[in-house]
Amino acid sequence: MASAKPKKKNPRLASGRKRARQDVKLNAANTSLRSKYRTAVKNVEKAVASGDKAKATELFAKAQSVLDTVADKQIFHKNKAARDKSRLSAKVKALGQTATATAAA
Repeated sequence: MASAKPKKKNPRLASGRKRARQDVKLNAANTSLRSKYRTAVKNVEKAVASGDKAKATELFAKAQSVLDTVADKQIFHKNKAARDKSRLSAKVKALGQTATATAAA
């Protein structure tokens, strides 16, 4: 059995029809930005996992821009973006400390 969503009725008023058209465009834009956000975070985490500090630092700089943009547009809450940036920063920083600790030993 396929559970299909119930079909939405078309709005009667012109303003409602316009709102429905705008919602489709906004939903597509928000979905794209949300995807870009998650991809940026995943890329930094992959670089950290591989142990490449230079690449992780470079990707983190790019990810910061994406995270700020998404937070400014209120797609994710600003505190979530700040929390994610903080956690990524800590991971990148820890990567650098483990590399220097290993070299010093």
